[in-house]
Amino acid sequence: MLQTPALLAHAANLDLVIRHVLAGLGHGIHAGRERGAGVEFSEYRAYAPGDEWRRVDWKLLARADRYYVREAERDSHVAAWLWLDASASMAEPSYQIKGLDKLWTARTALACVAAIAQRQGDAFGLVVCGDGRAEVTPAARGPRQLQRVLAALARTSASGGLPDATALKTALRIAAAPAIVFAATDCLDWPSPLSEALQRLRHLRHDVRVLALRTQAEVDGSFPSGVAYREREGAATLHRLLATDRETYRDSAYAHFAGVAAHCRQHDIALTEARIEQPLEAVLRSWLRPPSARGARR
Repeated sequence: MLQTPALLAHAANLDLVIRHVLAGLGHGIHAGRERGAGVEFSEYRAYAPGDEWRRVDWKLLARADRYYVREAERDSHVAAWLWLDASASMAEPSYQIKGLDKLWTARTALACVAAIAQRQGDAFGLVVCGDGRAEVTPAARGPRQLQRVLAALARTSASGGLPDATALKTALRIAAAPAIVFAATDCLDWPSPLSEALQRLRHLRHDVRVLALRTQAEVDGSFPSGVAYREREGAATLHRLLATDRETYRDSAYAHFAGVAAHCRQHDIALTEARIEQPLEAVLRSWLRPPSARGARR
């Protein structure tokens, strides 16, 4: 039975959370197959000049009096890059579930993707964007790499703003090899150097998938009436959202995220919008879905 985000948010062991979430997922990052002279049979096709004779099916030749070769599939490894928005706005908590915030959900979702990549034998790396810096864990394979990535995620806290374009240059070096990029962010700072970096990666023909996380209160404006809050990024301004402000807030939020979705469609970036109060398994299932028809998925 799927545990609620409330229970998962209070689990101290990230490995156990990952195992629990992935137990019922049964989902991979990519198909992991390409045609060729592999070990797993796929189909027959007519012989063509240049085909290896060892791939000819001689028994089928005896029955059909024609040459056929066995088309097979072989594993194809694609590097997975995990991008985490660790700016101050990611510390926004849920007003429905105590102990749950956007950063926890983003870190845990990326940790699950890392575990899947390790299970598939793919290389994977991590880029943490926060406090004006981009910290890169180079891509590698294996259980030790998974522990390195999990440790980096566990020690990350939400602080400061996103890095500028200069700070992101090092992270963009991943463009040298084919990759699937999983970026977890709240998209509040969009467009931004981060969105421009993801756009560049997509234009270089990497598969870019953005997870836009919000709290339920951010979606529908259900913040407690009269509660004062301080802007987490930029000027430390004190705000107070009154009941009369909710409609204006909702209109503004809708317009902003409609713009994010339009930008992603324009640049062929797969966008998954989710609330942190949703079951993580359902969020991952949508985020991991191959974007055959790209666009916003809610």
